[in-house]
Amino acid sequence: MRHFGQISPTVRDSLFHQEPCEFSAASPARTLAAALGATLYSPATRPKLADDVLKLAARGVVSMVLCLEDSIDDAEVAEAEENLVRQFAELDACGEELPLLFIRVREPGQIPDLVERLGPSVRRLSGFVLPKFTEERGVPFLEALADAETASGQRLFAMPVLESPELLHLETRTETLTGIAATVDKYRERVLALRLGVTDFCSAYGLRRSPDMTAYDVQIVAAVIADVVNVLGRADGTGFTVTGPVWEYFRLQERMFKPQLRRSPFMEGRAEELRATLIEHDLDGLLREIELDRANGLQGKTCIHPSHVLPVHALSVVSHEEFSDAQDILRPERGGGGVMRSAYTNKMNEVKPHRAWAERTLLRAQVFGVAREEVGFVELLTAGLSG
Repeated sequence: MRHFGQISPTVRDSLFHQEPCEFSAASPARTLAAALGATLYSPATRPKLADDVLKLAARGVVSMVLCLEDSIDDAEVAEAEENLVRQFAELDACGEELPLLFIRVREPGQIPDLVERLGPSVRRLSGFVLPKFTEERGVPFLEALADAETASGQRLFAMPVLESPELLHLETRTETLTGIAATVDKYRERVLALRLGVTDFCSAYGLRRSPDMTAYDVQIVAAVIADVVNVLGRADGTGFTVTGPVWEYFRLQERMFKPQLRRSPFMEGRAEELRATLIEHDLDGLLREIELDRANGLQGKTCIHPSHVLPVHALSVVSHEEFSDAQDILRPERGGGGVMRSAYTNKMNEVKPHRAWAERTLLRAQVFGVAREEVGFVELLTAGLSG
């Protein structure tokens, strides 16, 4: 699979200075963590889940979470598990390329049980999402995952969700973060990414942000995000990929963008029309939050509606200017440090302080591609819609 793989090769060539690379579930963990992009959640109860997965893959979705936790009723868990086993068998039999698929469980015991019940179709599973993760609750999940991996012979990753009240509350936050850091470091080879459960954070105080506000406008949430990145998102080799919080607003229309935006994707003068359409459909806040995610050290995003996927991916593409700066900073002859004017002559590139940023940028360029100099978000989004 590859990002923007739903777009024809000819159009991709017109969009990208460097095209997104191909990757698969067997790719190195570092590549997969960077490539998660918009991770789309779906309740595991959906009767045509296999069809949904294939349809979404054709629309550019590359990672999905099939949820047995908060998205379904407590009374539906057993039925949802049975449905997952059936749907995975159907997906395995189809032989099609699939997104990275993860199952969000409630209890550690579900991991080995589901892996056994999936049988041969477990090869279509990339791992498990672990809810309300702390040191105390997380260790049993990770041990269960390690045992299931050994028993099945299938590489299985964990994506812990950081959403517990202990992490939110000031008096327990430092101890909780320290415990989480020690736990995920011990199981580092199994932890693909850490996910933020901002909805649970807001719930603890009876809060809900409006579509005009980002997570960073809710100060108590912004403070937790900052502390999580401070401890768990460092660029010194000790950190992990931390993904952006969910955006929970969407419109019900299946064709949520105006028909004319799905034609003539490179017509000039469309930026204001596109932006007006995005605002109309409650996506202006999403776009602002995606930008703030990256500025605050987060990569990718949890999504609960297919309409959110393409904006996340379009804003993940590396601009030609970013790519130029990153390449300049990482040139071998710059190894001793120093300062230079950027090739775009609009900023200072300082080799040592900007090195970690440059390395992350080139990894993102590998999986999401580099836009041509004249191509921006509008062109990427409209081309993706025309698909």
